[in-house]
Amino acid sequence: MEERLWTIDYIKVMLTNFLLYFAFYLLTPLLPIYLSEEYGATKDTIGIILSGYTLATLIIRPFSGFLIDNFPRKKILLICLAFFFICFAGYIAASTLLMFGIIRTLHGAPFGASTVSNSTCAIDILPSSRRNEGIGLFGLSNNLAMAISPSIGIYIYKIVGNFNILFWIALFIAGTALITASSIKITTKPIVHQNMKLSLDRFFLTRAWIMAINISLFGFCFGILCNYLAIFSKEELHITTGTGTYFALLSIGLFVSRLQGTKSLKKGKLTHNAGMGMILASVGYLLFVSIHNPIAYYISAILIGLGNGHMYPAFLNMFISIAHHNERGTANSSILTGWDIGFGLGVLLGGIIAEHTSYDVAFWIVAAYNIIGVVLFYTCTRNNFLQINLNSQNH
Repeated sequence: MEERLWTIDYIKVMLTNFLLYFAFYLLTPLLPIYLSEEYGATKDTIGIILSGYTLATLIIRPFSGFLIDNFPRKKILLICLAFFFICFAGYIAASTLLMFGIIRTLHGAPFGASTVSNSTCAIDILPSSRRNEGIGLFGLSNNLAMAISPSIGIYIYKIVGNFNILFWIALFIAGTALITASSIKITTKPIVHQNMKLSLDRFFLTRAWIMAINISLFGFCFGILCNYLAIFSKEELHITTGTGTYFALLSIGLFVSRLQGTKSLKKGKLTHNAGMGMILASVGYLLFVSIHNPIAYYISAILIGLGNGHMYPAFLNMFISIAHHNERGTANSSILTGWDIGFGLGVLLGGIIAEHTSYDVAFWIVAAYNIIGVVLFYTCTRNNFLQINLNSQNH
């Protein structure tokens, strides 16, 4: 008899993940507009401030993986979520550009640690026979949140015209995530400290380095898309009311591909899913930047959503499949570190490139980077993963 996948705790850990990402990305597309209107910040200054949280996230990711592998998972998760909640109050209290920039940067640490902690808890909750499938479905929660929360944020802002109300809503949602996580029941397993000597592989899954580089290229593309879509659409395409629809279509693509991809993930077709996803995303980015009309604009959203929905869970399963049982937290932090490096560089360089050239040039670079990611996968990453996986099975 097949083990049960949809347990109450699996649903709770997915809901926590959804709320965590929803609260954070509710503000993402509006922060460039907020910083420009509220503080008169230039494009490159906006890029620097918005990329600050990624720096903090990158610093904390490897340590959070180490902590989650060596200390009680639920306690670490609740501590991280509590700090994540507190930081939203900081946005409301910030009165200067410098103060806002500091709070935004600090916010990256509990966000990064919470995402690693929560996803590792999800792996523990899942039955081993349904882990690939469960991980693929788990990612629906954050993908869906990242896709729909920006459009909801834009919609709310159009109605109320007040950024502080958005900050209060995000604070409330973060608090709900903390309450939900506190009710999750995780079987406490004895933590085996086989080797407490600190080394790089305690903080990063070193044998997955090429996969981390590959995922960072796709993170770079998504970083620019998420943060500069609204302002690019307004300035370059003269589309002022379609950003919310764009993110909604993106979310539909993510949702459909996640559901469709679970069957092949269950069968272990990881590289097939990854390859199909990144090719779809490449077509989407090329369509987005090369044909400036509403039809191409919205079709690109669906294609990019379908692509990322296939690609990311496949990569996550690839990371976890080459990790040992006591390295699940490290595997989670490693893929997220790779993604965040790319995402953060996208946010930072997107603003700088736009300041000195245009947003159109920035998005052509996005299309190029995604294609480079496809080439890297088929020339290096895929073979490297299959070889490591084969060696681990033989041993």
